[in-house]
Amino acid sequence: MEINERVLERAATLCRERGITIPTFAQQRDPRLIPQAIRTRLTDVGMHDTDPINLYRITWKNEPVVKGGGFNDGNWIEFPSSLTGVPARIVGILGKYFPTGAHKVGAAFGCLVPRLVTGQFDPTTQKAVWPSTGNYCRGGAFDCALLACHAVAILPEEMSRERFEWLKSIGAEVIATPGCESNVKEIYDKCWEIRATRPDCVIFNQFEEFGNAIWHYHQTGGIIQEIFERMAAASSGLKLSGYVSATGSAGTIAAGDYLRSIHPHVRVVAGEALQCPTLYQSGFGGHRIEGIGDKHVPWIHNVRNTDAVAAIDDEQCMKLMRLFNEPAGREYVVSEGVLPDVVGRLGELGISSICNLVGAIKTAKYFEMDSRDVIFVPLTDSMDLYRSRMDELHAADGAYDAMSAARDYGRYLQGIETDHYRELTYHDRKALHNLKYFTWVEQQQRSIEDLHRLWDADFWAETFSQQDEWDRRIAAFNELVLNG
Repeated sequence: MEINERVLERAATLCRERGITIPTFAQQRDPRLIPQAIRTRLTDVGMHDTDPINLYRITWKNEPVVKGGGFNDGNWIEFPSSLTGVPARIVGILGKYFPTGAHKVGAAFGCLVPRLVTGQFDPTTQKAVWPSTGNYCRGGAFDCALLACHAVAILPEEMSRERFEWLKSIGAEVIATPGCESNVKEIYDKCWEIRATRPDCVIFNQFEEFGNAIWHYHQTGGIIQEIFERMAAASSGLKLSGYVSATGSAGTIAAGDYLRSIHPHVRVVAGEALQCPTLYQSGFGGHRIEGIGDKHVPWIHNVRNTDAVAAIDDEQCMKLMRLFNEPAGREYVVSEGVLPDVVGRLGELGISSICNLVGAIKTAKYFEMDSRDVIFVPLTDSMDLYRSRMDELHAADGAYDAMSAARDYGRYLQGIETDHYRELTYHDRKALHNLKYFTWVEQQQRSIEDLHRLWDADFWAETFSQQDEWDRRIAAFNELVLNG
């Protein structure tokens, strides 16, 4: 990245006035590298406070407390066979304990900060635009609030009420576009309108910003590897056999690229809604699994590294949401032999997290995995962000009782099979890669040459290697902030 010294000086002056320094990617991955003075200050700050010091809490390793927590070795749930019905060990890493309650705050950091510390974004004159289907624009707005930037959030009008209320409360400008979770093109159209009419705006499109994938490659891939190493030390013979992630913007699934660099035989599985089966069968449609926008293949999705696609019924996710969170549902799951402590944590799964869990169970069954196999899934957010959806289901379908729980447990959890599951050949992957043409070349003005480069494995290795240079830039920026 080229350095714009004049803009860089203005950004550093603003941060100096506000007392802002920025963590490196290395510090986010290993908070032990954070200076003790900053760690001490964090003891008086709430997890979700808009205090610049919370930039240092953009990590998978926050203590799971609302205020004053330090750092730990990560937060995760291992789902027992009594719940999943498979012998494979399925582990979910928890996004709930990031600021904003979702891991997308990290992806937004990975997009914004490299431009900020190179003078390619001017927080004194420009606005950061965050096109999203929900959590990404929340993460971007939070990062902007901490970095003294102005945020513009774009998201579909049918997203949960909690998202809109939170964005307004943090001071972001909010633009609602037509449609639901899968109406991504309408978001892109609004971005082109902004480019043409608002020259002070800079678009941070998560679907094409490589900073999104780079952040997840190192941070999400890194925490998974650390957890697996601890599991392997305690139980010999384990294999990291699978990583299942709903595609969405395709940032989170980039952790699979990192894992394959260590575990060559890991199976990376992309999840999506059955009602919008873009990867599964080049399909389209609307769906209710918030957090996984569809109808196109994101520019930053390294499709060559995807082994299979699991299409998940959104009705299944909604029914399991009630089973996991309604009192009658939890009582029934306990009666089936699942420990109360496990059931008590099921509220830590949001809708797309449930989708990922179903995809992991399908993967274990499809590849006939046993107790030596470990599958990881990201649990991107929790039910804290979807209470209004529960209210809507209660209003539409009525009270949830033991009979409802038994029916949903049998059909949607115990009855998970390998239907709507597609294992990808080399040519299947190339075909999905070619689908990028219709969105990115025809609509978004990308070049054919760039599209061809995305099929080159060397391109991705070079892209993911940028983190070290970014850390050097962050350190230089902090030095400029502190010492002028």
